[in-house]
Amino acid sequence: MGQAGVKWGMIATWAMAYDGVKKSSGELKNNISAADALEMAIKEVENHPFYKSVGYGGLPNEQGIVELDAAFMDGDNFNIGAVAGMQDVKNPISVARKLSEQQFNRFLVGDGATAYAQKNGFERVNMLTESAKSIWEKRIEEMIKSELSPYDGHDTVGVVCLDAKTSMAAGTSTSGLFMKMQGRVGDSPLSGSGFYVDSEIGGATATGLGEDLMKGCLSYEIVRLMGEGLTPQQAADKAVYEFHDKLTKRKGKAGAMSLICMNTKGEWGVATNVEFPFVVATETEEPKIYVARKGDGHSTIIEEASQEWLDNHEE
Repeated sequence: MGQAGVKWGMIATWAMAYDGVKKSSGELKNNISAADALEMAIKEVENHPFYKSVGYGGLPNEQGIVELDAAFMDGDNFNIGAVAGMQDVKNPISVARKLSEQQFNRFLVGDGATAYAQKNGFERVNMLTESAKSIWEKRIEEMIKSELSPYDGHDTVGVVCLDAKTSMAAGTSTSGLFMKMQGRVGDSPLSGSGFYVDSEIGGATATGLGEDLMKGCLSYEIVRLMGEGLTPQQAADKAVYEFHDKLTKRKGKAGAMSLICMNTKGEWGVATNVEFPFVVATETEEPKIYVARKGDGHSTIIEEASQEWLDNHEE
């Protein structure tokens, strides 16, 4: 998908990324870096209190604590920074980006990640909103009354960005699986699983059930396939659906998995085994929300989100 030869582009998971993509793509027109644009886009989602799976307002773990995971990767030099299980820090993506500049200690978890953020002046915020707390309390009640499965909500915001200098960056941010066990980490901050980018090829990020996504290292696989000459759409279809089939055969089922990707030409691709909205903006395409779903065989059906769909799927 997309037109070949565009100077810049951005693709992001979920409709909740629309405002961030719109804001940062406007700056890409003014030649800001892929890294700056990506951080700007993800911070927009992290700061929004009504998005229940990322940042401020994210749904808590089984103990009622919001634990945050994020990662940043620079496609020019492969620098990676990541945090997992971090608490009370406003913008995990910014902490991850700062860590990517370190020579050592680039992936910090739990109290260590929180302490690093505080030491380096990142804003402290109680990330548990009253709304998220109410949802958590209701879920506890439902679990007691009806033996309902606790797990719901694992919508990572993931972004791949290409700038006018052909530099690329990839990043993710999430509060993880709702009602997760304390200390649980999914695929989002794990290189190769939740994200991967190479400025000479392209990048990819993932969203869905981390426990299954991390079994396939699908973000790296998509970039590898693009490097062998496949278009982004071909690479996404091949990596995602072949692994979906393999996991189904070996385990009996495959959890939700959706991946986005973009190459150095600004061409993009998406593959998913659920209904999956995403956002794209390029030099030749205004920010737009699309909806993808699995087609016949190893193919993906992608359509622009209709107004009816948008009205029925407010974040």
